[in-house]
Amino acid sequence: MKGRIVVLDEVDGRPAAALVVDGRLEDLLIDPAVETLLPGAICRAVADRPVKGQGGIFVKLPDGGSGFLRQISGISPGQRILVQVSGPAEPGKALPVTARLLFKSRFCIITPDAPGLNISRRIKDEDTREALSAIATETMAGATDSLGLILRSAAEGADDDAIAEDIAAMRGLAEAILADLDGPPEVLLDGAGAHDVALRDWLDPEPDEVVTDPGAFVAQGVADLLDILLSPRVSLSGGGHMWVEATRALVAVDVNTGPDTSPAAALKVNIAAARDLARQLRVRGLGGQIVVDFAPMPKRDRAILDQVMKAAFKAETEANLAGWTTLGLYELTRKRDRLPLEARPR
Repeated sequence: MKGRIVVLDEVDGRPAAALVVDGRLEDLLIDPAVETLLPGAICRAVADRPVKGQGGIFVKLPDGGSGFLRQISGISPGQRILVQVSGPAEPGKALPVTARLLFKSRFCIITPDAPGLNISRRIKDEDTREALSAIATETMAGATDSLGLILRSAAEGADDDAIAEDIAAMRGLAEAILADLDGPPEVLLDGAGAHDVALRDWLDPEPDEVVTDPGAFVAQGVADLLDILLSPRVSLSGGGHMWVEATRALVAVDVNTGPDTSPAAALKVNIAAARDLARQLRVRGLGGQIVVDFAPMPKRDRAILDQVMKAAFKAETEANLAGWTTLGLYELTRKRDRLPLEARPR
C-alpha cells in the first residue's frame, strides 16, 4: 500500500481514523467508548478549590464533572471561567483543562488573548504570504484587539474565498463563546471526534486517497496494523527490538540488540529505536513520563543518539527531551493527548 492514505472507519462501533503512509501507520485516532468531553471542547466552568501544592485549581464542569486547571493566579473560588479540555482524563482523575482557548479549523486558528497575525513557516513563498496576510487582515478587520490569528499551512493553494469564509466563521464562533460567560457550567463547543480531526488536520499535504467505505480498516490493512500495536514488542531493523510498556506511573521502553553481537550493534539498534519511538508513542496513545533503557553502548555515542532523538521528536507537540540520567537511562515527557490504545476494548 503505497502513498499517503487517510482511512475513516469504526472500531467497536466507535468512529476511528488512521493515517497510513507507504503501508506504515503514522497516526491513529479512536473516539472513547464512554461519553465524555473530547479534547478541544470548550466549557463555561466554575472555579472550585485551589490545590497550591499542585499549582492549580479544580473547576466544576457540566453534568457534575470535574476539571483541573494548572493556574491559580487571578482565579478565585466561585468565579466563572471559560476552559478548554486539553487531553483525556486518567482513571479516577479530573479532566485536564486550560484557560488558553484555541479555535481551530482547517485553514486557521483563532487565539484569544494572543493578538497578532502569524502565518505557518511551512509557507515559504513571499507572494503567497503577502496574499494570505491581506485576506486575513481584511477578514479580521473590526475584531477585538485581543483576538489573534494563525494561518495554517493548509491555506497555501486554497481558494481565497474559502480561506476568508473559514476565518470569518472561526472569528464569529470565538466572539460568541467569549461573550457567553454568564450561567452554570455548560458545554459551549464540542470537541472534534476522530473523523473531524482527520479531515481537519490530515489533509495537508493532500493525501493520495481518502477512504470512507464501510469496512475500510480491513480492506486497507489498518486492522492488521492495529493488531500489531496490541503487542508491546516492536521489531527493529537488523534483528533488534524494543518493548514499549505503560505502567501507572510512566512508560517504560527497553531496547535490545537481538542476535547481533557486533561492536556496532548497540548503536545501530538504538538509532533505529530512537527514529521510531515518537511514532510508536503517538499511535499507541502514550504520554506522560517516558523512560528509555537503550542497549548498552559507549558514552561517546550518546551525542549521536541525542541528535537522532531531537530529529525524531521535532514535529511532536509538547514533547520535552530531558536527556540522560546518572544511571544511563534516557528520560522525556510527552503530552497525553489521547487515550492509550490498551484502554480501548476490541
